[in-house]
Amino acid sequence: MIYLDYGATSFHKPPAVYRAAEKAMRTCANPGRGGYGTAMEAAKTVFDCRVAAGELFSCEPSQVVLTTSCTHGLNIAIRSLVKPGDTVVVTGFEHNAVTRPLHALGANLRVAGRKLFDWDDTLGEFEKALNGADAAVFTHVSNVFGYILPLGEMAALCRKRGVPFILDAAQSAGTLPIDFSALGAEFVAMPGHKGLLGLPGTGILLCAQSGEPLLYGGTGTQSILQEMPEELPERLEAGTLNVPGYAALTQGLRYLKRVGTDTIFRREQQTLQHCVRGLVQQGFRVFAGAHQAATVSFLPGQDCEEAAEILARQGIAVRAGLHCAPLAHESAGTLESGTIRVSLGFDTTKAQIDTFLRASAKLSPIRS
Repeated sequence: MIYLDYGATSFHKPPAVYRAAEKAMRTCANPGRGGYGTAMEAAKTVFDCRVAAGELFSCEPSQVVLTTSCTHGLNIAIRSLVKPGDTVVVTGFEHNAVTRPLHALGANLRVAGRKLFDWDDTLGEFEKALNGADAAVFTHVSNVFGYILPLGEMAALCRKRGVPFILDAAQSAGTLPIDFSALGAEFVAMPGHKGLLGLPGTGILLCAQSGEPLLYGGTGTQSILQEMPEELPERLEAGTLNVPGYAALTQGLRYLKRVGTDTIFRREQQTLQHCVRGLVQQGFRVFAGAHQAATVSFLPGQDCEEAAEILARQGIAVRAGLHCAPLAHESAGTLESGTIRVSLGFDTTKAQIDTFLRASAKLSPIRS
């Protein structure tokens, strides 16, 4: 199988990731619940993950809250920062993990910037929308189109206007640099299983404030209290942590630190450009431009779901549909059709893209 759905999850992992998960299952009990050897080993394993994340994202280990997913982290962050009826600025490329929690809170959404790969439009509309806003929540990279938003400039505008913000780093963590100490975000949420090369069921929430708990329960600390502890990370981590998952994630983080996210980004860019050129030559409508990460969407001259099934029968794994991001498709004018999304990963090769292009050549081109 040629796996080209890294936007959903990193199917391939560094070998150390698999080994760490198995080792933790055999050697770790429940962290913070005992002073015996296997409980202490679990506590060390979890702390090692916080340290590795802190080194990669420039923050303190205590600011690293371990979650079950990026969606989990975003829900904590949004419910910590946004009150019912607040005016919240989002971009035209948000995932349902951002828009649904805001909708559930009854927030008043201002959608800023609808043009793909156009930083001038994004920044101009975003700056106007910040007037009188209570908060901003925005993605770093569109999960549908790979559009890299101008994070540094958007963060600076939020700081200048005094608007607190949350960053959704679901598609950028592990590929693009994120300096939490310099960014000024209240929260940054990310999954463990995508660019960070860990396992499903893991995520990270970087916190500049204590936040409001989403779950309540045991933390292994201050058990006499009936309120959650005030201190991070325990305040936001009720219940038993996924120790094997975070052991694996530690190895993913260390791999990224060793290889370098900039190196991975350069590799992915070379492969992406080869893929884009091939799709354009085959006569499809291809969504590509400046400021693009390793994801490209395209439209064939037939139903996207049917086309993806044709590719699947040839051993090519891509995703078709709305990709849980109807707002992004509305912005691009593809809400009715959806798109076929090709998302590359740290180990995608030019040879694999060549195989994909031979398969996609069997799809119908767009008719003039």
